[in-house]
Amino acid sequence: MLAIIRVSLLLLLVAALPGAAAAAVFDTAAKAAILIDYRTGQVLFEKNADEPRPPASMSKLMTAYLVFERLEEGSLRLEDELPVSEKAWRTGGSRTFVQVGTRVKVVDLLRGMIVQSGNDASVVLAEALAGSERAFAELMNAKAAELGLTNSNFVNATGLPDPDHYMSVRDLAMLARRIIREFPEYFTFYSQREFTYNNIRQFNRNPLLRKKVPGVDGMKTGYTKEAGFGLVATAEREGRRLILVVAGLESARDRAIEAERLLEFGFREFREYRLFEPGVPVVEADVWLGEAEKVPLVSRELVAVTLSRQAREDLEVRVRYDNPVPAPVSEGQELGTLVVTAPGIEPLTVPLVAGGEVPKAGMLGRIMGAIGYLVGGAS
Repeated sequence: MLAIIRVSLLLLLVAALPGAAAAAVFDTAAKAAILIDYRTGQVLFEKNADEPRPPASMSKLMTAYLVFERLEEGSLRLEDELPVSEKAWRTGGSRTFVQVGTRVKVVDLLRGMIVQSGNDASVVLAEALAGSERAFAELMNAKAAELGLTNSNFVNATGLPDPDHYMSVRDLAMLARRIIREFPEYFTFYSQREFTYNNIRQFNRNPLLRKKVPGVDGMKTGYTKEAGFGLVATAEREGRRLILVVAGLESARDRAIEAERLLEFGFREFREYRLFEPGVPVVEADVWLGEAEKVPLVSRELVAVTLSRQAREDLEVRVRYDNPVPAPVSEGQELGTLVVTAPGIEPLTVPLVAGGEVPKAGMLGRIMGAIGYLVGGAS
């Protein structure tokens, strides 16, 4: 059985997403950029999103991800103290100013790497987790493959220039989304505006944090001569979060301007619409020879789409399931799918499960049900 629900603006106050290219005319000076909705993962804007580029310090998101994993599993603690090698101490570029021969707490190394973009702190963490920075880069590449980052390759923990060290802005956005979702406790490091270590006070380089752009609470800047100026940023407004990546800009000023423009575009031109809440019946299926005549089909998770304000009336929701459903039915049993389509977006497919249990009817009930089906057919 195929049920088709045409969802109009009048019925559920939703509009169709025509895709990033068709949503609105917009451009950016960034050589590569992407803007995604955090909850749905839908792309609201993209430019050269899959082009491998030098990520500079934005690649420290992967370094942090591996550290967060160790903290989560308990093999590393924030209060653990790690030794500073001469290699880490001599690493150039942005620095936390850790001292060779000393031991530094993991929490301070994380703050140094995230707030100050400290290359020295990054190398200390890499050496502690893998024995050497080269071995840590192998862990980074293995994790990238596991997470589906198809246009990324790492040779160091810092993002310092190397022709074989690269990421796409799409991969950076995907990684940022995972950090926010999987490590909310540690994501708060990215909103810290300053950090003082070794009596040296340094400020977070994220320009949107400094400008106090509404809702911005992280994440990571990057700059080298080869990469240009880049930024991974995220903001939450009225319960809706966007993730932005820009790369290849000519100046820090351009980076700040373009990042803010893109975020404002996303919040202004798009909205998230919730179609079905978890556990709320989408349809009711007939039950064949069960104690109850029907069983509700529900989604385990929120079904939501991010839609352009400009589009109208072309969103379509289809429910596919075999009708009637033979008893017995177990609660949570997968019985069908919900498919959401609209011009310019990939179809969203959501499993539908039984919202309750329906035992098999007794002998008399089965006989009466069979007779009713032969006489009247399915409802």
